[in-house]
Amino acid sequence: MIRLTLEQARELAQDILRSNGFSEPHVQAVTATVLAGERDGCASHGLYRLLGCVSSLKAGKVAADAEPEVIDQAPSIVRVDARGGFSQLAFQAGLPVLLAKARDSGIAALAINRCVHFSALWVEIEALTDAGLVALACTPSHAWVAPAGGTQPVFGTNPIAFGWPRSGRHPFIFDFATSAIARGDIELHRRAGQPIPLGWGIDAQGQPSTDAAAVLNGAMLTFGGHKGSALAAMVELIAGPLIGDLTSAESLAFDAGSRSSPYHGELIIALDPRRFLGEDADRHLGRAETLFASIQGQGARLPSQRRYEARGRSAGQGVQIPQALYDDLRALIVAG
Repeated sequence: MIRLTLEQARELAQDILRSNGFSEPHVQAVTATVLAGERDGCASHGLYRLLGCVSSLKAGKVAADAEPEVIDQAPSIVRVDARGGFSQLAFQAGLPVLLAKARDSGIAALAINRCVHFSALWVEIEALTDAGLVALACTPSHAWVAPAGGTQPVFGTNPIAFGWPRSGRHPFIFDFATSAIARGDIELHRRAGQPIPLGWGIDAQGQPSTDAAAVLNGAMLTFGGHKGSALAAMVELIAGPLIGDLTSAESLAFDAGSRSSPYHGELIIALDPRRFLGEDADRHLGRAETLFASIQGQGARLPSQRRYEARGRSAGQGVQIPQALYDDLRALIVAG
């Protein structure tokens, strides 16, 4: 393992992206996301993701200098056309309008179209909870996941994320794939030559497997059987056809075997508790704290608690990544 300060990790990411021709707005937006993942102990969404960023660019599947277009669609809807660029910059472009609409109407939606998406959703959710809003986000990916009872990929990993703001505390946030595990975690097991648990996926013949490479060439499984499968279908619909964007199967077809990051859309919904509750907002938000206390009072963890603990450690200790990954990342830096 090799240890990096957060600033060294930031500089590494920026050097990789800049030297490969990404515009400065994309450099800053993507770096902030992968650094957040590494900082919070989410290795599968950290610096490792830069490998996919560069390979997607070389495959011609992401625009390095795309400038998002913000479209005021309706009183409570804003759309952003990412124009083939990464989702991070498109989200930043649409965020101020989403915040204003949510505060005006109490609820608003941001639809991001034609974006390349590789990251965890909690980074975007935190931007909304920091503004005092409740938030929900979801997105398809590539068709890597078999439906319950099936053996062939139909769904993406199709994550769902939710955030609840808390005064003086870290927000309550969960962010999980509707697949049994994030695909990046299987990729990291493959890179390390480690077996994966049964239940994560099946091989190309539809048989359960602990071989990461076999599952990556077969199909992942949903969590919770038919329940996860139904949630995955919901994400396909509301973050695909509902916003006029691609399903996971269509994203994989667009990929045409290049193994690039998924290309599709994302749906983000923001709700303003103070518009819902008016003068009673503080009282009802206080009732939420009673709920959280009842969870933690019996020794249970709140979602994201480990992330927040890792964030605190990283501030002083930096982060550690495998030497092999560090070498692969350094090799991405193009000499000027």
